[in-house]
Amino acid sequence: MARRICFIAFAASLSATPLAAQVTTDAGTITAEKIERFFNQPGYSPYAGRSYPTQPLWGEQHLHTSWSPDAFGGGTRVGPDEALQYAKGGEITSSTGQQVKLSRPYDWMVVADHSDALGVVASIYEGDPAFMSDPTLKRWHDDMRKGGEAATAVVMEMITLQGEGKVPAAMTDQTTQMDMWQKMTEIVEGHNQPGVFTALIGYEWTSNYGGGNNLHRNIIYRDGKTLADMVRPLTTFDTEIPNELWDWMENYEAETGGRLLAIPHNGNLSNGLMFATETPDGKPIDAEWAKNRARWEPLYEVTQGKGTSEQHPSLAPSDEFADFEIWDKGNLNVVPKEPGMLDFEYAREALKRGLKLEDELGTNPFKFGLLGSTDAHTGISSTEENNFFGKFPASEPGVERSTGNAFDFDGRTVKDWKLGASGLTAVWAAENTRAAIWDAMKRKEVYGTTGTRIGVRFFGGWDFAEEDALGRNPGAIGYGKGVPMGADMPPAPDGAEAPSFLVAAIKDPYSGNLDRIQIIKGWVDAAGEMQEKIFDVVWSGDRTPGAEGKLPSVGDTVDVEKATWTNTIGAPELITVWTDPEFDPMLDAFYYARVIEIPTPRWTAYDAAFFEESTFTDDVPMTVTERAYTSPIWYSAGQ
Repeated sequence: MARRICFIAFAASLSATPLAAQVTTDAGTITAEKIERFFNQPGYSPYAGRSYPTQPLWGEQHLHTSWSPDAFGGGTRVGPDEALQYAKGGEITSSTGQQVKLSRPYDWMVVADHSDALGVVASIYEGDPAFMSDPTLKRWHDDMRKGGEAATAVVMEMITLQGEGKVPAAMTDQTTQMDMWQKMTEIVEGHNQPGVFTALIGYEWTSNYGGGNNLHRNIIYRDGKTLADMVRPLTTFDTEIPNELWDWMENYEAETGGRLLAIPHNGNLSNGLMFATETPDGKPIDAEWAKNRARWEPLYEVTQGKGTSEQHPSLAPSDEFADFEIWDKGNLNVVPKEPGMLDFEYAREALKRGLKLEDELGTNPFKFGLLGSTDAHTGISSTEENNFFGKFPASEPGVERSTGNAFDFDGRTVKDWKLGASGLTAVWAAENTRAAIWDAMKRKEVYGTTGTRIGVRFFGGWDFAEEDALGRNPGAIGYGKGVPMGADMPPAPDGAEAPSFLVAAIKDPYSGNLDRIQIIKGWVDAAGEMQEKIFDVVWSGDRTPGAEGKLPSVGDTVDVEKATWTNTIGAPELITVWTDPEFDPMLDAFYYARVIEIPTPRWTAYDAAFFEESTFTDDVPMTVTERAYTSPIWYSAGQ
């Protein structure tokens, strides 16, 4: 033992030891040559000394429980305490009396209940005298007690009135709100276990500007209860304008010294407002607006239960994977869309438009990373197709959801089968703590999936080489030679001709093999027109692109009747280095990776196999091609 201690002490003192010296220990004499060889060169272990994130932390940043008014009104009785127990791997009872458990625990979660009337509807349901004097609230109490269609109608009415700013005044009391908020943060605090499971504090600010135009944002705190309790959460009773939300966030940080970020979602239900070039109240955006949006909203929820908002197939007709879980008929109240609205609702269009706006305003307001979440209102975050518990209790597993409606506003309906079992967020954080996870979100080193847990690395640089794809540790190579997803490319060194990208993916062991990895590029050309192109960069099998450069389909092994598939096609992992063959150093651009699985059974197929009485119609999809979307990497010509 003495020899070991002496050796450690010697190693620690090397920084003060001249290289020409000889050091004598009880282990013998160590010459300067040996010092140089063993202590000033990389060691044998490739893992010693590394400080970068080594594994994605999986979680959910958008789950509603019985504390959300629409969730409770729809029958949800799973509260935040049970929801967090479930996220940590516990088995709980759903609102319809079914036992449910995750296949694998999450690493972190945000209970993001609506700040509007947080926790209040439960009191209305219980008949609290403080609310029963209001005739609307008394009627809601009676109808919620009836359950079924009557309770569902209450939820739809709540959403409509909230969007119109006409919620009964008794629901907007600020003292009640602050009391409920402090109870919520106490529950969340009790589940936070640094290094084991992270319970982040957050809420949803739920602007339905103009009657159902979805401008919702999830507000994520870096802080614990002490700071979070110092300022009352913002509600849409205060404002429905996003830039006024940013003012509130700035005030919170000034008053508390804490940190916040906001995550928008469901641009596909905004009827053209989510990524518009004017504010919802009709004011043109300016340089200050662009700076604030870029500062406060570093991420966008690209996929969730109410549709995937990466790209609309009509805006990218050559993208065969764009038509995925699309909700495009109207806004949150199913008010029909008008021509041109789709252009301002989808993430890829916004990423391109952001490059254009940067030239005009000096800041790219849409320079966001991508993630996924469920937006489930059941208290149950479920993203696996064979374990899907729907949006509200009415769409939990059962025969009825083969024909039921997820939304019904005066006959304008969306069927339950349209709900997607999406999505999840992977965070590349060095440790499982609030600070590390929040910081990774802020720097956009995150990616979203449609529910599968595909492992994805994506790096950009100027000198990645083909042999870099042969190593088993792409993280070490990626961080050593480039920048990760969510970052800006460094300036090009002398002699560099085009950026190169290292991208690697490994399958979810519970899901399908991998079909391909694509890199999607967006830019604004010299004429000021927005452009995009999709490159298949690595794929499974011995397929070769056709005459038009399109890669043939990987195939389909799904047995819909049995809700099974075989992993006899596809690959368990894919990795490559790709260099942009069409790079123009004079044009700003972004790049992100999209990883596609082979087809597997959709939740509707599992339902049809489990419930013999299910009566899905022929137009209901029975297979799904799960995928992951990385945050982009940006190239700036003016750097």
